[in-house]
Amino acid sequence: MTQSTYPIELTEEERDTLNSITSHGVHRAQKITRARILLQADDGKSDSAIAESLGCSPSTPWRTRKKFHERDRLEAIERKDPDRTYERKLDGEDEAHLIALATSEPPEGYSQWSLRLLADELVVLEEIDHESISHETIRQVLKKNELQPHRSKQWVIPPGQDSEFVYHMEDILSLYREPYDPDRPLVCFDEHPTQLIKHVKQPRPAEPGTVAREDYHYERNGTKNLFLASEPLAGWRAVRVKDRRTTEDWVHFIQHLVDQHYPDADCIRVVLDNLNTHNPAAFYEYFEPAEARRLLDKLEFHFTPVHGSWLNMAEIEFNTLQQQCLDRRIPDAATLRQEVAAWKKERNSGETDIDWRFTTDDARIKLKRLYPSIDA
Repeated sequence: MTQSTYPIELTEEERDTLNSITSHGVHRAQKITRARILLQADDGKSDSAIAESLGCSPSTPWRTRKKFHERDRLEAIERKDPDRTYERKLDGEDEAHLIALATSEPPEGYSQWSLRLLADELVVLEEIDHESISHETIRQVLKKNELQPHRSKQWVIPPGQDSEFVYHMEDILSLYREPYDPDRPLVCFDEHPTQLIKHVKQPRPAEPGTVAREDYHYERNGTKNLFLASEPLAGWRAVRVKDRRTTEDWVHFIQHLVDQHYPDADCIRVVLDNLNTHNPAAFYEYFEPAEARRLLDKLEFHFTPVHGSWLNMAEIEFNTLQQQCLDRRIPDAATLRQEVAAWKKERNSGETDIDWRFTTDDARIKLKRLYPSIDA
C-alpha cells in the first residue's frame, strides 16, 4: 500500500483543528503525532518522508491514513475504544482478601511475598473461583492500593503508651517552637562514626558516554568519629573529627562549644540523644569542680527519648553531610578533616536553616497510641 491508496485532503476547518492540537502541549503525544502526520500527508509528503521527519515507524503514517478513511476522518487521531469489555477477575471481596494476604507473614521458607506466590496462594485458599489468576492482575491490585510487599524499611518503633517517651518528646517539640534568642541559643548535638576507605586501584573519571568507574576492591583504613553541633534557627553548624567517642571526648567538645562559639550566651540549650556517654555528672570527672560548675551553669540539656533520636535535628544535618560530602571513599583522617571543613564552611556561608514542622499538636494526633490512656 502507498499513500495514493489513502490520499489525505483536509478541509480548512480540519487543518485549523489539527494545527491547534499540535501547537498546544495539552494532548497526548500519540494524538499530536497523528495530527502532524495528517497535516504533512495533506501537504503531499510520502509516508517515508513523514516517518523520517517525525521519528516514527514508516507504518505509522500508513495506518493513520487508513484510519482517516475508515473512521470519521479526524477520529483517526483519537484513541480507539476497546473492541470488547473485560470481566473483572477480582471483585471487592477478593481484593480485600488479597490485601490481607499481602500484609501478612509470607509462607515458611520465603522471606517475602512475590506476585506469583500471592496468586498461587489465593487459588490454594479458594478465595477465588478461577483455576488460576495472572500475576499481572495481582500487580495491578497491589499498585492500586499502594502496596509493596517485597519492600521493607528499617525503623525504630517506639513502644505503645509510654509516658517517658511522651514527656521527652513534648519537651523537645515545645523547645523547637520557641523563637530565636541569641542569649539562649538552641543547639542540637549528635555523633556518628565514619569509615576511612582507600582505593586499591586509581578510579577512572567520567567521560562523554562513559560513567566514572571505581574498582570494587578497596582497603579499610580505620574509623573516625564526627561530632556535630547545629543551631537550626541560625543556620550554623560545627563539625569536629575525633579518634574516639567517649564521655571525655563529649565533655571537651561541649566545653569548646561553650567557650569558643557561645562565650556571651546566658544559657545554651542542647538537644542530644540519651546515651550513657552524655552524662552531665561526668563534667566533675574531667574538670575541676569550679570549672565543671561554670560550664554546667551555662548549659541546659534536653534528651531525646529512647527510640526517639529522630526528634534530634542534628540527624538532618548528618544526613545532609553524608549525601553531600561523605558518600564516597575518603582514604585518611587528613582528607576527612579537609573535606568536612570545606562542607561546613560552604553550608554556613549560606546560613541554611532547618524548617521543622512537626509540632506537639501533630504528635498528639499521629502518635496518639504512645500517650497513656486516662480512665475517667
